[in-house]
Amino acid sequence: MGSSDKSASKGSGKSASQVLILSLMQVWAWVFLACLVLIFIVAVPIISGSSVSFLSVRNSQNILVAITPVLLLGLGQTFVIISGGIDLSVGWVMSFASVISALALRAAYDSGLPLWIAVLAGLITAIIGCGAIGLFNGVIIAKLKVPPFIVTLGTSFIVRGMALLMSENTTVIGLPSGVRDYGNESLMYYIRGEGGGMYFFTKPEVTVDLLRKMDRIITYPVLMTALVVAIAIYVLRRTKFGRYTYAIGGNQVAATRAGVPVESHIIKLYVLASVTAGIAGFLSMLRFTAGSAVIGDPLLLSSIAAVIIGGVSLFGGSGSIVGTVIGALIIAVLTTGLVMLNVPSFWQFIVVGAVVILAVLIDQTRDIIKAKIGTG
Repeated sequence: MGSSDKSASKGSGKSASQVLILSLMQVWAWVFLACLVLIFIVAVPIISGSSVSFLSVRNSQNILVAITPVLLLGLGQTFVIISGGIDLSVGWVMSFASVISALALRAAYDSGLPLWIAVLAGLITAIIGCGAIGLFNGVIIAKLKVPPFIVTLGTSFIVRGMALLMSENTTVIGLPSGVRDYGNESLMYYIRGEGGGMYFFTKPEVTVDLLRKMDRIITYPVLMTALVVAIAIYVLRRTKFGRYTYAIGGNQVAATRAGVPVESHIIKLYVLASVTAGIAGFLSMLRFTAGSAVIGDPLLLSSIAAVIIGGVSLFGGSGSIVGTVIGALIIAVLTTGLVMLNVPSFWQFIVVGAVVILAVLIDQTRDIIKAKIGTG
């Protein structure tokens, strides 16, 4: 074999190792999630002394319920960040939606409308009201060319004030008792032990003792979130809307020259982010049977963290909805597992922050390897 053949072989081997590392980096979040679950399955009964399995039906459903608002905020954020932007207002938009949907639901029911129509009125109010906020963000960003960070930061303060003003700086209560069923009941119910079993669509009549053994499986908010996730996956992967989003994030100038309606598309993206935040606020209102003007504030950073951990590039042009789902699951599994291990809450913030930094480092390393392979 000649020297040129040896060099080619050596270069080919190096390229193969880079491709392997790149492939592992693409699925690191899945591997990390699986490792977390395994660690907590083993650690929870040993360290905490609890007899409850980490993957029990009840705990698994609690994790799904916990990620619902974070995931809904993250869905719209995923589209925005892929396009090269960011939305810092979605946490307070969620709070605003919780307030206005509660007010609309209460007013509709008090006027004599059936409960299901009142609930629908609350949802429509949340979507329209929050969509208007997204329209405001999008127009200023797209038409006036103001940086998204500044616009959405300013909007977050405006929406915060509006939520507190409309709620009179208190929780909106006085909703009909049946609202709780929409936010907490499930498609299926499972009663553990003797005399138990699986019940579908209808909540069984049980005694107090059996109630402690009953697990709700797939609550209505979780189901609605799953439907929104499925729609988002389809839109991002299979439609022109998704292709335009990637194109704008990859190179906005090139997208404009290729005929992509950049300005109108950016406006639609911010409307989408606010609408998904509005749905999150509406579902939270149903779950707690009250409208809270502060409920979304602590979830903003968690939603951004879920997007970043899920592999969406902060520079735009790459990412997926499935990645965001995995990122949200990682955060929920981490926080739930640490709570079950009786770890102080401040450690939860430290651990989640460390995972976010790890995700960014992996993302940057992946981009470097891609560049080397491309120029190699």
